[in-house]
Amino acid sequence: MGTLPVPVTAAGRTGLDALLARPSHSVVALDFDGTLAPIVADPTESRPHPAVLPALARLAPQLRAVAVITGRPAETAVAYGGFEGAAGLEHLTVLGAYGAERWDAATARLSSPPPHPGIDRVRAELPDLLRRLEAPQGTWTEDKGYALAVHTRRAADPARAYRWLREPLADLAARHELHLEPGRFVLEIRPAGMDKGTALTAFLAECGAGPVLYAGDDLGDIPAFEAVERRRAAGEPGLLVCSTDPGEEVTELSRRADLTVVGPDGVADLLADIAARI
Repeated sequence: MGTLPVPVTAAGRTGLDALLARPSHSVVALDFDGTLAPIVADPTESRPHPAVLPALARLAPQLRAVAVITGRPAETAVAYGGFEGAAGLEHLTVLGAYGAERWDAATARLSSPPPHPGIDRVRAELPDLLRRLEAPQGTWTEDKGYALAVHTRRAADPARAYRWLREPLADLAARHELHLEPGRFVLEIRPAGMDKGTALTAFLAECGAGPVLYAGDDLGDIPAFEAVERRRAAGEPGLLVCSTDPGEEVTELSRRADLTVVGPDGVADLLADIAARI
């Protein structure tokens, strides 16, 4: 059993203490890429850190609920995560496409409403737009079904490619009544109001949750942080965890976090340490 890290904020310390004292009322919610799984150049190769599933399997049975909240399609996250049939995760819920899709381990059922009609129009226009913009070599598009993401991580100068594409993609999104969400070397077009904060808030209400831990790594996790902050303002304790890369510059997410850990291995260690103390 390792040393349980101490949150840097009073609110975070209160949240962690409440989770340890009332695990059966507590919910742990987690982003996937960068939090449970290391960031990789090819998202189809993303898999959880080897210590993640064992840690979750020890912790989950002691909690009210565990959820993975991701921008990926729920079915993809389940497959890449190895969640289906995993011992100890019989009551895991995966909220994919920022909550538009849902998969429950208890039933192995997937629910997914039709996507916003603007997504089909953007899907048709995006390849030609990227050609006209002469998008830098290495730029590529990921089709998430409910959203479309343009990645610049593989470009020779990822930051420059990101800046070059951001405004035209924002204009494209707006023309089709959609929203452009920036991330780490990724620009994602999706419906407004489709975010991890909305998904988390609805899930916590459904569970009748008490204390909550949310862990994420990128700008797309800020709405979930805000959801926990609103709950804390209303008197419900919560702990905000940021997963970072070694040497990574301070981001808005890490500035707002109560606790920062180093990558998915740090997240796994934290989950295992909490499980050992409940």
